Amino acid sequence: MLSLEELKNEDDLINEVSWDLGPEEAVKLYLEWGNTDWGSGKYTIRSKEDYSTYFVVNCWRKPYYIYLIRRNSEEAVELARFELPPQYEKDVCELKGVYGLEDDVKTWLKSELGV
Repeated sequence: MLSLEELKNEDDLINEVSWDLGPEEAVKLYLEWGNTDWGSGKYTIRSKEDYSTYFVVNCWRKPYYIYLIRRNSEEAVELARFELPPQYEKDVCELKGVYGLEDDVKTWLKSELGV
């Protein structure tokens, strides 16, 4: 699994990140195919070869982590993991759970990754 510093050197991986995709949408797309409007959304899944790469914030216990996930209809693979900076903990992790990136975290992360 990559650290943030290692991820910074993975341009191809960074370029495939779906910045607006969060965990709820990914589950809906890949695990609840009957719960989607086929072809009407930003993302379309046609086969098990299709996948998405996206970030989530895991707020179940401290330290809180940001994960880079690659998901298809068969599995979700954790590609990178690094700590959520403390200044974002209150905004993102008010409740336990797994969340998509808030705008301020997304801005920070894009800056870190040179996007």
